[in-house]
Amino acid sequence: MSMINVTDLTFGYDGGYENVFEHASFRIDTDWRLGFTGRNGRGKTTFLNLLMGKYKYRGTISASVDFDYFPFHVENMNLFTIDVIYEHCSVEDWQIYRELSLLEVGEDVLYRPFCTLSEGERTKVMLAAMFLRENNFLLIDEPTNHLDYKARKNLCRYLCKKKGFILVSHDRALLDGCTDHTLSINRADIEVMAGNFSVWYENKERRDSYELSENERLKKDIKRLKEAEKRTAEWSYKAENRKIGINPVKTEKSLNRRPMEGRKAKKMMARSKSIQTRYENEIEEKSELLKNIEQSAELKIGSDDFFTDKLVSLNNVSVFYGDKQACSGVTFNVNKGDKIALTGRNGCGKSSILKLICGEDIAYTGTLIKSSRLKISYVSQSTEGLSGNLSEFAAKKGIDESLFKSILRKLDFERSQFDLDMNEFSGGQKKKVLIAASLCEKANLFVWDEPLNFIDVISRIQLEEMLKNSNAAMIFVEHDMSFTENVATEIIEI
Repeated sequence: MSMINVTDLTFGYDGGYENVFEHASFRIDTDWRLGFTGRNGRGKTTFLNLLMGKYKYRGTISASVDFDYFPFHVENMNLFTIDVIYEHCSVEDWQIYRELSLLEVGEDVLYRPFCTLSEGERTKVMLAAMFLRENNFLLIDEPTNHLDYKARKNLCRYLCKKKGFILVSHDRALLDGCTDHTLSINRADIEVMAGNFSVWYENKERRDSYELSENERLKKDIKRLKEAEKRTAEWSYKAENRKIGINPVKTEKSLNRRPMEGRKAKKMMARSKSIQTRYENEIEEKSELLKNIEQSAELKIGSDDFFTDKLVSLNNVSVFYGDKQACSGVTFNVNKGDKIALTGRNGCGKSSILKLICGEDIAYTGTLIKSSRLKISYVSQSTEGLSGNLSEFAAKKGIDESLFKSILRKLDFERSQFDLDMNEFSGGQKKKVLIAASLCEKANLFVWDEPLNFIDVISRIQLEEMLKNSNAAMIFVEHDMSFTENVATEIIEI
């Protein structure tokens, strides 16, 4: 066991509006299975790159282990997979076979060019290679984006048998299943605590609830003290005037009147000062609250009513790419208010079905019926091609710019990001741009293909709550089963 010590870490990108990290200090045990969470753009991947020594920073990061980053770069994609592993670590063949079997990868992939592997197979091979290296602390950045539900469950079992890693993921089931500590980048600080994501989130909700109730109490106390301070100041002022303005010839009725007025003025002044001090203390205490409350404002989806109940119908549909059949015998209906989730292994044709419904020219057999004049809003898997600022994007899409930016604000975008080029956005921020644009469209049917890739957990919960409370019709593909089970009215396995 050893420690990774981060002391007074300060870092900001050149040309950035503010620092990503400022005077951050915390410690990490190298035996932990550490889940790393935080909203998009907070600096999770940046911190991993700082550990790797890719950027200059102020402060110190000290560790007695070497860091290994997933996904690592493969220089020659035409090498056999076994040679890619050999380049990354020096091990015996039996060790490679053992590690791949734990990840349910067939040995045949070892003797295929690495470029021919699916994204999911590459993910598993690279993880196996990383864990075969000894004395390294692994930095695993979003390993689930190309894995289906079953592969994610297997990855969870695999990571449970390991130790000594930081796992950046927004998949709640994965974080709960294989981590024992949580590192979170909050709005105002960085926090390390024992427990998985659900333990951290429950603790956060409890703390947020306490701070909100304390904030309300202090607001009432501050209002009451402000009024009391005003009244006492007026009394003190009057008492002071009586003491100073007494005319002994005209108003003095006793020899003790002047000392009595002086004592009263002093007492009222002391009381005024005391109330003012309490008022200032309450304001200071209130200012310490709510700094880590996440913005999770309610979202709405702009669906349009439609003149028929049945929107789409598929009967015994099979999809083909050239001579290859992607899927067969797909049958289901999408009616008003339905939330249909398509599930299945990678490559089984889920995305092809969505594209077919959206009108792409894809070869198929069977029957597909779409209602006439059906307006569809589509969110693709890929965020490639996003460039320019948000105003230009809104104009190109023909959506209301004010509404578009308002939704992004609710999804934790800062106003300072509105003028940036989208090339500078994180993967999760780019995906939020596509989702926000879709929410601006008055559609009858929403078709979302893996909308949650790279998106932080808080935003996932926001979207989840929105869809649960909406009558909008939707068909979607998503491997986050927590989201799918909470949102879908029907799950279709392809």
